[in-house]
Amino acid sequence: MTTKFYLPEGLPAPVAESDGVAEPFWSGLRQERLRVQRCARCSTWQFGPECLCHHCHAFDPAWVEIPAEGVIYSWERAWHPVHPALQSCGPYLAVLVELPHAGRVRLVGNLLGDPVQEVRIGAAVTGQYEHHPNAAVPYSLLQWRYA
Repeated sequence: MTTKFYLPEGLPAPVAESDGVAEPFWSGLRQERLRVQRCARCSTWQFGPECLCHHCHAFDPAWVEIPAEGVIYSWERAWHPVHPALQSCGPYLAVLVELPHAGRVRLVGNLLGDPVQEVRIGAAVTGQYEHHPNAAVPYSLLQWRYA
């Protein structure tokens, strides 16, 4: 059975940094769970992952599971390949999704569907997990589609 991915195989696999701070995010995606950091001391939500709170500088913000739901904050239709594996893949849609269940932090991902579809700022989207278990380093991505 062949699995169809939004973008072609051959792109570098996203992996957690060697310090391990982002590992809960990436392992959560493999379990179809979206996790974002939230400080236990001041309740500030944050992304990208850090070992301290962006607001109060407390160490080790907790990882909190949230629904994979958001709204499109910004977007771009990419026509030019940024990697050799994307040579025949234009266009594709990259979206910046604001997460209302996580203090309005934002994540980047792809908007699934027709790459020339109309994209609406403020439109509701829901996450769809895309698993790559047979990659040299197995990983999962969080893609987005209109809710």
